[in-house]
Amino acid sequence: MEAATPLRPFHVTFTGDRLRIDGLIVEDDCAVRLAREREEAAEDPASLILQAIEIGARVLDREQAAANTEYVKAEFERQAREVEQQFGERARLAGEQLENAVTAAFGAETGSVPRLLEKHFGAESSGAVQHQVKALVDELLRSHRESLTKQFTTADESNPLAQFQRSAVGAIKHASDQQQVHLVAMNDTITALKAEVALLKAEQEKTEAVAEEAERGTAKGRTYEEQVADAIAEIAHRRGDCASPVGDTTEGGGKKGDVVVDLEAQDGPARGRVVFEVKTSRITMPEAIRTLDAAREQRSAALAVLVVPSEDRVPAKMRPLQELHGDKLVVTYDPDEGSTLVLETGYALARARVLMARAAAEGVDTVAIEEAAKRAIELLGQVKAIKAGLTSARTQIGKSAEAVDVLAKGVRDQLDEICALAQDGEAHEELHSSSPA
Repeated sequence: MEAATPLRPFHVTFTGDRLRIDGLIVEDDCAVRLAREREEAAEDPASLILQAIEIGARVLDREQAAANTEYVKAEFERQAREVEQQFGERARLAGEQLENAVTAAFGAETGSVPRLLEKHFGAESSGAVQHQVKALVDELLRSHRESLTKQFTTADESNPLAQFQRSAVGAIKHASDQQQVHLVAMNDTITALKAEVALLKAEQEKTEAVAEEAERGTAKGRTYEEQVADAIAEIAHRRGDCASPVGDTTEGGGKKGDVVVDLEAQDGPARGRVVFEVKTSRITMPEAIRTLDAAREQRSAALAVLVVPSEDRVPAKMRPLQELHGDKLVVTYDPDEGSTLVLETGYALARARVLMARAAAEGVDTVAIEEAAKRAIELLGQVKAIKAGLTSARTQIGKSAEAVDVLAKGVRDQLDEICALAQDGEAHEELHSSSPA
């Protein structure tokens, strides 16, 4: 913005904190253009003039302040150079005076301090301070050594270590006694551990023996599970069913169940499914229930059958061919006996139970099936009783055969004795006949 150019003198007056200008005329192009634009926009151009004066005043104030700052800065730098020059001169004079004083005090030849040190600490001076200090220290050390030797070698209360020695001896003895007690306890613990290890070893050997017994009789390395699967497959084939070993197959989120049988699947769609779980060891009844339920759910079967090698492996509180909850059954199968009668009975009961449940609405006589199943179980019980009797009879026959063998041996001994007596009688008769009359 260019400065305002008055065409005639103007008059400036002050009223309190206000400024009044009369007769001011502005010819600045920018100010005229902006005022005209305000007027054309129906706005008061006086406010523009006031803003222009206020802004210009602030700019002038800042420029004046900057000029003052530059002046103060230049004046300060001038004064600083003068002070620095004066300080350097005074520092030089002080250094020279200090150097002269140090030379007078510590000079190698003329200094007062080296002369005093030579007098009091020189090696050739008999009254040197170091000689006096050395003698005094030697005397004190000798006295202290004698005092310490006397105090620490006596056994009375004057020796400060006497109580410590007694305490140390007592602590050592106490630690030795405790160590002895700990050694005895450790020896007892080791003995108990040895006994426990021996017991564990015996249990392990027993477990291994049971495993060997379970695997005994298997042909060409086949396991009990494989033998059960083969027997079930044979039974299923005769009845028109399809059996499949699934022990290594995951289904329904698990591998429970070893053999599944799809009923009547040889001639069409399966009418139901039975799953068989094979165990060689004895498990508890709750565990058996959990295992059979899991096998039923995972294999989508209607009924689950637990197969064990013998009656002593049947879960506690359960019996062979005993149904539980209408969807679980326990049977025994021993491949060494060569008979699948019990397994066939359990298979038939499980098969009938599944088909009865499926065909209840088809007019099947479920009552007759139940009665036939009961008769089959009764007959199987008679078969077991007869087999037990035969076993007992075989035992008795064996014992009778042994008794017969003993009697036969006694008879032979008697016959031998008769022969020996007869030979003695003939010899006596020959001797009598050959004697002179």
